[in-house]
Amino acid sequence: MLEKWTRVAVRNRFAIIATWIVLGIFGFLGASQLDGLLTTSLTVPGSQSAQADEILTNSYHENIEGSFTVLYKFRNATDTEIENFKHSIDVAASSVATAKVTQSRALGGYLYANIGTSFNLSEAAKFTPQLRKALAHQGLNEAMVTGPPAIKYDVTPVLSSDLKRGEIIAVVLALVLLILMLGFSWAVVVPFIFAGATISLTLGIVYLLAHKFLMVLYVPNIIELIGLGLAIDYSLIIVHRFRRERMQDSVQSVEDAIVRTMQTSGRTVVLSGASVAIGLTVLLFIPVPFIRSLGTAGVVVPLVSIFCALTLQPALLSFLGKNEVIPFGFKGLMSRRDLTTGLMARIAHFVIRKPIAVALASLATLGLIASSLLWLQVTPSSLTALPANLESSKALTMVTSRIGPGIITPTQIIIDLGSPGLAITDSVETARISLAKEILKNPEAFTVATDESSAYVDETGQFIRLFVIGQHALGEEQSKNFVDQLRTTYLPQANFGENSTIYLAGAPAQGQDLLNKIGTSFPWIIVITLLITYLILLRSFGSLILPLKAIFMDLISIAVAYGSMVLVFKSGIGTSVLGTYQLDQIEVWVLVFLFVVLFGLSMDYEVFIVSRMKEAKDRGATNNEAIVEGLSHTGGVVTSAAVILVGALSGLVFGHFAGLQELGVGLGLGILVDATIIRCLLLPSVMVLLGKWNWWMPTSIAQRVKGKASPLSQ
Repeated sequence: MLEKWTRVAVRNRFAIIATWIVLGIFGFLGASQLDGLLTTSLTVPGSQSAQADEILTNSYHENIEGSFTVLYKFRNATDTEIENFKHSIDVAASSVATAKVTQSRALGGYLYANIGTSFNLSEAAKFTPQLRKALAHQGLNEAMVTGPPAIKYDVTPVLSSDLKRGEIIAVVLALVLLILMLGFSWAVVVPFIFAGATISLTLGIVYLLAHKFLMVLYVPNIIELIGLGLAIDYSLIIVHRFRRERMQDSVQSVEDAIVRTMQTSGRTVVLSGASVAIGLTVLLFIPVPFIRSLGTAGVVVPLVSIFCALTLQPALLSFLGKNEVIPFGFKGLMSRRDLTTGLMARIAHFVIRKPIAVALASLATLGLIASSLLWLQVTPSSLTALPANLESSKALTMVTSRIGPGIITPTQIIIDLGSPGLAITDSVETARISLAKEILKNPEAFTVATDESSAYVDETGQFIRLFVIGQHALGEEQSKNFVDQLRTTYLPQANFGENSTIYLAGAPAQGQDLLNKIGTSFPWIIVITLLITYLILLRSFGSLILPLKAIFMDLISIAVAYGSMVLVFKSGIGTSVLGTYQLDQIEVWVLVFLFVVLFGLSMDYEVFIVSRMKEAKDRGATNNEAIVEGLSHTGGVVTSAAVILVGALSGLVFGHFAGLQELGVGLGLGILVDATIIRCLLLPSVMVLLGKWNWWMPTSIAQRVKGKASPLSQ
């Protein structure tokens, strides 16, 4: 089947390339319009905070994501002057359609005002310059505007700049590394064409999906930089095998060489891409739109890469004859004809001689790094980790340092009284004041804002709300505990009548619901992922033991990646060199997304190496001979591909956003450790120690497995 498909692709190469040009143009146009469809929502459907958001939208005509925060510093102002400042903010807010001031308080020499709108994040962000101009027109030239819309307006150009800089860094590093591996050859160009086509079509597909499904602000950065590294990796593996086919057998035609390449390396790329896609697919089962959007975008990348590998890659290879793949001048590190005398072969022989020492040393090194997991803390979002030169960032820094971090993410208590007109009754008034006083007794409560104005009571008189401002920032343990106390202690004791229902809204409540939902669903997702992976590898390797070993080593890679993030971001190791933030907590979406991506990539490397070992074993080689052949033929390719992918991920590390920095550091170090210590040292040493048990499969089970897995090689 694959042979027939490949020959069709080669013989119709011009039509295939023309089709990919059209798809590339479509992707480019879609990518240029994608930004307006992206959001930062942490909403968990069906949660209490999501129900509260619906009330805010329907009854108060407000969208939490569309709320601005204004901060104005004053000196020695009288009460009258402060009231004039508030009036000026009211007038400025009226310049934005649907906007109204929901809070306005003087605290510690600063006037803090919250302005709600009915717009979603993207729509509200467009009004940011208009609001800033209106404040200046009212004489509040030093007033600063922040909040989700202002942050999105300010960071979008920075994200775009980071992406362009990251692309340049990634492309330059990839070019240098490809030349270092392949030498000066036209074959170096193919992976870049492959990557460009993959990324462009992926962005176009995500653009279409964004019209129906929530997509987060980071999606383009993740697609372009991870997609670049992954696509170049896959293309490099195929190009490397094709070149060896042409160098070893110059008599066979170009078409036959491509067919042989696709039957070996091409098949491996398809399986590897499928394993990455399967890993990312599990994110679609987590009932959180934020996480699902990452999973959706992540799944599209390897699927498009597979499609590109089966169509565009053979068409491009058909233009490369023997002369085009043979390097001229500098031949590259992967041009050695006899791989059994290379570095990887020498490493394999060393491991075979001292398997116990190598295994123990590897596990000790990996365990030391992974032990940092003991200090891992998570947060829904690192809101204050933004570029310092932005107005919205300056306002956040000022308000958190002078007033308190909790003021930028207040919790809203919303009470549905059950019937219209009850908000102005004496019993409700008494209950509202009593609840506010009880909450203020909590040391974590900074202030509670409530009254009978339209900012707190809806137009029907059925809903009332209180703003509760805590002492600590979103994601900190004190803030999470305070949300739990509100839900379990204060709200159940409130007496607003038998028909009343109380909800908790705002970023702290949303964040807690997000953490709770992920905490309950993700462990089951992990179990399902491991089970599916085991069954796939059982068929591929024809062994009960090798899949277990592969999963164990993948989990070690993930633990090392998590530990690395703690060392860099919490302990500050390497922060001055990398330019990363120093933070106490890691964003939860990074941990989830990193798990499935790194699990898939680690499985890629396992399949690349062990499949070649199995091919040798099936030819009659001993266990040790199979280990040497597998590592000598694929270890260099895996390491090279990993280094290129790490180079692409450096574009995330050198950006300005904590979540993307965390993802870049975790994935980069995880991949680097996996492709070196784990695959080149730990994997062969464990296989030496297991000996014949590597390939153990009871006859009864083997008969049930649908045929023997085809050898997948490099």
